[in-house]
Amino acid sequence: MDLYLFYYSFDCSEMTQTTAFRLLLVISLLTLDVSIYVITQPNSLWKTAVLKIFIRRYKPMSMYFIGIDISKYKHDCCIISAANQKVVSKVTIKNNKAGFNELLTIIHSLANPADIRIGFESTAHYALNLELFLENSLLTFMEVNPVLISEYKKSKTLRRTKTDSVDCESIARWLMTVEYKPHSKGFYHAYSLKSLTRLRDKLIRQRSFYLVKITNVLDHTFPEFKPFFNERLSKTARYLLENYGSAEKMARMNSASYEKLRSVSRGKFSPQQFLRLKELAVNTVGVNNSIFDVELNSLLSLYKSLVKEIDTIKKEINQLIEEVHPHYMSVPGIGPLSAAVIYSEYGDISNFTNPGQMLAFAGIEPGINESGTESHGGKMVKRGSSQLRYTLINCCLPLIRFDMTFATYYAKKRGEGKPHRVAITHVAKKLIRVIYALERQDIDFNAQKLR
Repeated sequence: MDLYLFYYSFDCSEMTQTTAFRLLLVISLLTLDVSIYVITQPNSLWKTAVLKIFIRRYKPMSMYFIGIDISKYKHDCCIISAANQKVVSKVTIKNNKAGFNELLTIIHSLANPADIRIGFESTAHYALNLELFLENSLLTFMEVNPVLISEYKKSKTLRRTKTDSVDCESIARWLMTVEYKPHSKGFYHAYSLKSLTRLRDKLIRQRSFYLVKITNVLDHTFPEFKPFFNERLSKTARYLLENYGSAEKMARMNSASYEKLRSVSRGKFSPQQFLRLKELAVNTVGVNNSIFDVELNSLLSLYKSLVKEIDTIKKEINQLIEEVHPHYMSVPGIGPLSAAVIYSEYGDISNFTNPGQMLAFAGIEPGINESGTESHGGKMVKRGSSQLRYTLINCCLPLIRFDMTFATYYAKKRGEGKPHRVAITHVAKKLIRVIYALERQDIDFNAQKLR
């Protein structure tokens, strides 16, 4: 905001060039909030030029920190001025368009958007609409780990007061103490992939749950069935359960039944296996009960629907990650699904200044505990996303089989006496360093350059 505007014009012949610039230097040193513009006639000699000096005094804009406590139906906001570190205002907005517009009006009345620092805790999907609104309004924001805010509050007071008003003020004051790292722009792909990968993981867990339930039923009705198929519920095994269900019906299968089974198994189910299965069905010790048949049919339907949904989500994930196609997809062992998990959990790699921060984010770094004469350390802290840790460690298994550098590193750790799980964790740390280098240098994986 301009407060004053001064204009001076004089003939330069009245003073020397050195004297004029000394005068400007003194003015600029004494008034730090002043901008000086010197305009002379173009292509003119110093002695004949008319020097025009415009002096503009600015009032420095104050910076504001806005902490927002996210909830399902409303958001509590606290605004603190950086000038005096006092609360300017506290307001509660609804989680709808009117509430968001109210917040935007307040922000624009404070200062330039570049001087606004907005922060809120990472609260799953509840903040998504607000994040999209702020991004579309060309405002930056920073997501905060709730653990950091909780520890910050404990460091400030011994009282155990917890209200939305106190929380939003704690977030705003915490923002004033740390480096502001705004959320990366265009986080649609990262959020979409995070939602889909986590949903897929949940569905896979449910599928495993129903598989255990199916096994429990078969233990009552036909306990010899799963050992015959090597404890796997293959496509052929599912066909038999869906179309025959009980051991009694499988014992009555004929040659027409075998032809269908042969087609389903693509010729892998031999006549000898067919006859052996019929013999097991005739001599089974299982119980033939209609209640178990109903339960088995219900569980098979749920299992089949989950398999279909998982395949659908997998196709969507593959499509989204191909649009981004991060460089670490070129690493052997990191396929589309693993790359999607890494991308969705880490987000923009440029937010990390070194690989150590990525290790800490994934919770793979070793914990250290020292007090007095005691010192303990070495165990993995296991903070952060368990899905990210699981994916990174699983990616290392094919790496130590197909890449000589990673295989040598794994053998070195094993040679130091470390167990397999500890050694594979060290390989995961090396993989994170490789991922960091590939993304920061904007290059694909090259085994020849790896050391």
